[in-house]
Amino acid sequence: MEAVLANANRRGTNKGAAAAMGSMNPRPPIWYAFDNGDQNTPDWYPQGLTGSDDSGGIGVPAFMISWYFKPTAGERGIRVSFFSPQTLKYQHALLVLAKPDGSYGPINIHAGGIACHGDLLYVADTVRGLRVFDLRHILDLRTAQKDLGDPDRIGRHGGKLHAFGYRYIVPQTDFWRVTQAGPRFSYVAIDRSGDTPRLITGEYREGDGNGWVARWPLDMEGGAPEDAYITGQEKIQGAVSYDGKWYLSQAVNATTNGRLRVFDGDTLTTRPFPIGPEDLTVQDGRLWSVTEFRNKRTIFAVPL
Repeated sequence: MEAVLANANRRGTNKGAAAAMGSMNPRPPIWYAFDNGDQNTPDWYPQGLTGSDDSGGIGVPAFMISWYFKPTAGERGIRVSFFSPQTLKYQHALLVLAKPDGSYGPINIHAGGIACHGDLLYVADTVRGLRVFDLRHILDLRTAQKDLGDPDRIGRHGGKLHAFGYRYIVPQTDFWRVTQAGPRFSYVAIDRSGDTPRLITGEYREGDGNGWVARWPLDMEGGAPEDAYITGQEKIQGAVSYDGKWYLSQAVNATTNGRLRVFDGDTLTTRPFPIGPEDLTVQDGRLWSVTEFRNKRTIFAVPL
């Protein structure tokens, strides 16, 4: 991942895309915006957020952001951005599913949340569970061939590798699969505030407050969560527990500010949040999230 960031080909801006903040008061003390191309595209939408603090094993400060493809035609799957808060430079990589014949293809899911522990990146697959990607195996197509292939193709064709023009691909290596119909996996995070890190997952629901959040042992021994709760809130896009509190990211729509819901035991408080807030993570002692709508795409921090 350090090599990917060293070759990063895009640059964000400090406190750009200020429209994402809407009427939020006070505004976040820190936020970064994606470049103009990623702000304007109607095809890709940021969803999940995690970072080097979650991982505990990445050698440089970094964020990872998942995006899903929302095209008018065709399918290009999901991608992850590796973003440096030091340089504001970032690089996209395509997440792919390997095939038995040595080729690979796109993964058509929403990727509404991501979390990183060690070398493993967990990506929420809404109805199936969690897909897992090993960040030790980010593949650089430029080491395999002279160019990046056909920008409209993916996989191995005629002995050449293609990835819709992306330089980097990350193959899926594992799957935590739901064995029966049940709650959905809309977002995911890591709670590192205790002695043992725990995986956080939760479900987005509209029209009622029956979405859930849960904490799991990272080895998934027993296949059941340590604890689980009904949130009592609709349109929760991300959640994380930290030092005994639960933080919930609540969206409204593309023009209205969201809310940060904080549960401290049975006490609920509401804090101002930007427009279109998504997944949550904790890094550098702050709570971070990402906003999704066109020309309002940012990574931002607020106090815990």
